Amino acid sequence: MSAQHITAVELSKTYRLLNHGPTVLVSAQHEQDTDVMAAAWACALEFSPAKVTVVLDKSTKTRQLVEQSGYFALQVPCYAQIDMVHQLGTISKFDQPTKLADCKTELFYQDAFPVPLVTGSLAWLICKVIPEPHNQQAHDLFIGAVVAAWADSRVFRDGHWHFQDAAKELRSLHYIAGGTFYLIGDEVKAK
Repeated sequence: MSAQHITAVELSKTYRLLNHGPTVLVSAQHEQDTDVMAAAWACALEFSPAKVTVVLDKSTKTRQLVEQSGYFALQVPCYAQIDMVHQLGTISKFDQPTKLADCKTELFYQDAFPVPLVTGSLAWLICKVIPEPHNQQAHDLFIGAVVAAWADSRVFRDGHWHFQDAAKELRSLHYIAGGTFYLIGDEVKAK
C-alpha cells in the first residue's frame, strides 16, 4: 500500500475505526525489539479524549513490549492479510524469534512516533497506555489514550467506513474461532 492512501483521522472520530468490531493487530516496540499480535478483544472506550481497550494475555511478547514502552498501536487488517493475521495470532515471538519475517509482516513508522505500524492495514491508532495495574494484572485489560490515528482513504473517508464500495481484499476481518473469520458485510440502514 502506498502512503498516498493514508490520511489522518480526527481523534474524536477514532472510535469509528473500531466500532464495527474488527479483529485488530496490536504492535509495540521497546528499544529495537518489535512484535505484532492479532487480537479479537479490542474496542473504543471514550469519544473525547479518545480511548480504547485491548486484552493482551500475559504470555505474549507484545504485552511485554507494551509494558516496557508504555505505547501500542491497533491496526484494522483486511482480507488481503488474512493468512498473516492468523499466523500473527498463533505464533509466539518467544518461541519463534523470526516471527515477523516468517509471517511476512512489513512495518513502517508514521510522524516520528516510536511505534511500528503494519503495512497494508486499513486503519492505525497509536495509543499511550493509561496505567491501570489492577485491570492489567487481573483481567489482562489495557486502556490506551489515542494520540494519533490514520485510515486508508479508499475505505474510510469523511469520518465513515465505505466498505460497500470496497473490493473484497479491502474489507475488514472479524474473527470467530479456529482460523475462521467473517468479512464485513453489506451496508444496511434503519428507517
